[in-house]
Amino acid sequence: MRDDDEAEREPVGQRPEDEPGQGVVTAFGRQLKLLRIRAGLERSEFGKLVGYAAQSVASFEQGRRIPPPRFIDKADDVLDAGGVLKALKEEVARAQYPAFFRDAARLEAEAVELHVYDTHVINGLLQTEEYARAVFRMRRPLLDEDVIEQRLSARLGRQEIFSRPRLPTLSFVIEESVLTRPIGGRVVMRAQLEQILLLGRRRNVEIQVMPNEREEHSALAGPFTLIETHEGRRVAYVEVQKHSRLYIDRETVREMEAQYGILRAQALTPRESLIFIEKMLGER
Repeated sequence: MRDDDEAEREPVGQRPEDEPGQGVVTAFGRQLKLLRIRAGLERSEFGKLVGYAAQSVASFEQGRRIPPPRFIDKADDVLDAGGVLKALKEEVARAQYPAFFRDAARLEAEAVELHVYDTHVINGLLQTEEYARAVFRMRRPLLDEDVIEQRLSARLGRQEIFSRPRLPTLSFVIEESVLTRPIGGRVVMRAQLEQILLLGRRRNVEIQVMPNEREEHSALAGPFTLIETHEGRRVAYVEVQKHSRLYIDRETVREMEAQYGILRAQALTPRESLIFIEKMLGER
């Protein structure tokens, strides 16, 4: 059988955040290729069986794109892999995120409590698809379209936290300036504000607005996230540019918890905040 690696090679684009030639995405791609060759299938034949173009299969095998879960499930079945590919699905899914966010994403998915303070954009857990797409399109240097769609899928997937069987306790403090910055345009922003209202009415979610007019502010050092896992671990996450840090030492986490507690007292109450957003939308 002629292997068509070179014939269908696509131009190199932006890779997943794994280092080139390393990481779980590369390992998955090599395993996929070996299983496909063992099955006696060329990429075009295999692509038809799993519902993907040969060029996409090439990208998955060469570690240039991260395969979605539905592809992994289908490929495992078609190639009679016995669960080998499916076993990598969780690790491959983590690779959807930028390297600096992966550990936080894992902790977020396991959280029983999550408390977030945002200063620049609406938090990813609250974003609509169009708002999130606009955020990714504004990134500099520019992201490839494939990377944007990959990141978008991963971000929206994080929102499954709202429908977990055991609902976590979630709270968000958002600067007023974030709500008035029309990222994506007025129509996109209006839909985003409407989504915040809907989520803020859930019984396990509290959303608070920090008004611009407040003279006191306990969190001027910047945004952060507080996470408590089902094991009782308390972690603080801080991110700036492409750098991030998880704090696990009790003293630092306690300091941020104190800042957040005071911040919530300084902000509008959850009820006042929803009324504030309703007024922005002209509903009051």
